[in-house]
Amino acid sequence: MRWCWIWLNPQSIGDDNFVDNIVDMDSNKIICADCKDFLNKIPSESVDLVITSPPYFQQREYGGGGIGNEECIDSYIENIMTVFRQCVRIIKKTGSIVFNIGDKYIDGNLVLAPYRFALCVQKERLAKLINEVTWVKINPAPKQDPKKLIPATEPFFIFVKSHEYFFNKDAFLEYKDMFFNGKRKNAGNDVGKKYCALIENSTLSDKQKKMARDELQEVIGEVKQGKLDSFRMKIKGIHALPYGGQGGGRLNQIETKGFTIIKIYGNSMRKDVIESTVETIKGNIHPAVYPEFIIQELIKLLTKKDDIVLDPFLGSGTTAVVAQRLKRKYIGVEIKREYVDYAEERLRKQQKECQNDLFEALL
Repeated sequence: MRWCWIWLNPQSIGDDNFVDNIVDMDSNKIICADCKDFLNKIPSESVDLVITSPPYFQQREYGGGGIGNEECIDSYIENIMTVFRQCVRIIKKTGSIVFNIGDKYIDGNLVLAPYRFALCVQKERLAKLINEVTWVKINPAPKQDPKKLIPATEPFFIFVKSHEYFFNKDAFLEYKDMFFNGKRKNAGNDVGKKYCALIENSTLSDKQKKMARDELQEVIGEVKQGKLDSFRMKIKGIHALPYGGQGGGRLNQIETKGFTIIKIYGNSMRKDVIESTVETIKGNIHPAVYPEFIIQELIKLLTKKDDIVLDPFLGSGTTAVVAQRLKRKYIGVEIKREYVDYAEERLRKQQKECQNDLFEALL
């Protein structure tokens, strides 16, 4: 792979020949520019994932004004939307957009900035919001207000623009499967025995009982072969019917066949919650760094190896660092030269460490 570092003066962003090469599959790039001006130069449907965290509203001074320093929340949301509209345009039909936005108290009132943004996206019908992943901070910053609880969560919104989006659920928090499967017990000879008795004592017709016995034996075999972790069976007249969102196909099966079998695979549930510490990096010059772990899990969920990941508010470079580690291509856009330099240093350091690890492995 060829590593390529491009420093672009904001005044030169009109070079269309350069922009045509931005998504070169053999390149990784960091661009020093204002993303509001730069993103409209990127070709449509050329990026697999946009993942970013724009400056929070009136939270920190990032230097040089810009997004986050608006006088009112409505102006802030509109500036974020200007960037988001371009993100929708540049992602592929199989792509996704992830935005992390923090909230803010004004005069003791929580303004709900993340949800104002999400509602604006839906109002304009720019993209579909498929998940809100909640970051639960294990070590949130303590607040001194005696009449408020400590804020310990932030949302990461996942948007798509078509039903063709890539989604590798098995790769998300996959370490949990290793823990879960390590506790798996071997199926004994009694597996499914209670259901055999329930079928015989049920009010099902002879035809339904035969069908139930046949399907029960099939699923018992799958458990003993290790294809399933376990299963549940619901029989009409014996078990309570599915309710709420759990009805649908299961309820139809009970009504038509007299029973339904729920297969349970040996994987942990993939929930829309990530627990992680608030990270600090030695020597970091950026006032806000989101955790590498969260970005790692979202990139694994939404992209494949060699896909292109773009961060329009690169900041300290976390998105690029994680993309490099996971063998994805990256494009980072950052308006402040000091942060660009710092992101470059992080990438160089990681690349050097990887080279050293490879050298030691060959010894």
